[in-house]
Amino acid sequence: MSNSVEINDKRALVILNLIRGLGPIRLNSLLSHFGDPVRILEAGFGELCAVKGLGKELAESITNWRSESSYKEEMALADRAGVRIITRLDEEYPPLLKEIADAPICLYVRGTLDSLENRMIALVGSRRTSNYGRMMAEHLARSASFAGWTVVSGLAYGVDAVAHQAVLDAGGKTVAVLGGGLARIYPQDHVAMAKKIIETGGAIVSEFPMEFSPNRNSFPMRNRIISGISQGVIVVEAGSTSGSLITARFAIEQNRQIFAVPGQADNPQARGCNNLIRQGAKLTETFEDVLNEFEFLPGILPSKRPDVGEASELSPEDAGAGDDSDEEKRVLRALEDGDASADSLANSTGISAGELLAVLMRLEMGKKIVQLPGKRFALRKKSI
Repeated sequence: MSNSVEINDKRALVILNLIRGLGPIRLNSLLSHFGDPVRILEAGFGELCAVKGLGKELAESITNWRSESSYKEEMALADRAGVRIITRLDEEYPPLLKEIADAPICLYVRGTLDSLENRMIALVGSRRTSNYGRMMAEHLARSASFAGWTVVSGLAYGVDAVAHQAVLDAGGKTVAVLGGGLARIYPQDHVAMAKKIIETGGAIVSEFPMEFSPNRNSFPMRNRIISGISQGVIVVEAGSTSGSLITARFAIEQNRQIFAVPGQADNPQARGCNNLIRQGAKLTETFEDVLNEFEFLPGILPSKRPDVGEASELSPEDAGAGDDSDEEKRVLRALEDGDASADSLANSTGISAGELLAVLMRLEMGKKIVQLPGKRFALRKKSI
């Protein structure tokens, strides 16, 4: 790299993030020793070797950063891809994430930075999910979206993909944290989903350089960001060795709330969640269980696309006390004759399937209806 590049602290962090094997923990040691990022790059080989845990190989890589770093190429690639690189020094860096001990040196973000500022809940689970797991992931993700929360997951097969898609269908915002660089979206089958996430006001995020290929070590690193960026983590379905349990473990270390969906005792994919509940995770059947844990319930949002800025913090009773829309009244009248499926309600009310989903979610969050097994809905019984 040319000597003409003027180095400041932010650029120094991007350069240090490009040095393979450095990582946040070793950077913390270097910062404790040298004080600021620029001073690290100015240090000599001997000075760097004096830092505990660094090693000669990394010391040599840092010393030779001008010849080994691809800073200019990296910035050009990020610019062409519409990627913003934010560092720990930037105001846009998510404050919750900055609190964790191994906060990423940099975050590569493609999409809307504002999506990293909302209430955020992680939703993770098995790649090989059951029909029950898919149903619960869809239900929780949509409910979170209509409650004004941004749903965070990892763009993987299974629960991750179901959660992202459910939010997209509900018109909400979702953030995907990747285990590789943003120029190497994995799995490739989800490139179209990633594009849709960006187009609808969400974001895809990574701590890795643009062309970094994901590997078996990078996915656990990704998981600590999923939990670290969120107020809480919901585990929908997980076997005893599921990677989502790694996310839950990180969440515990980061002092985040843990929620787990109970599963059937004879289902191997339920063992991880059931064990989490035994260990103190909040048993979660609806998103209301999550809201109750955080002791507030956002106001019911009138459109399919939640606007968090308009959400008010109402009690559950107040949230359901407002005037019903015409569509909501039609659904409530239809349910006076007894419980019904979504398909049946669409036929009897004349409301399109897409709009009916939003109506049902608002009524459920307003505590006017309940969802029964088999995706059937009924009027909520009033307590005497």
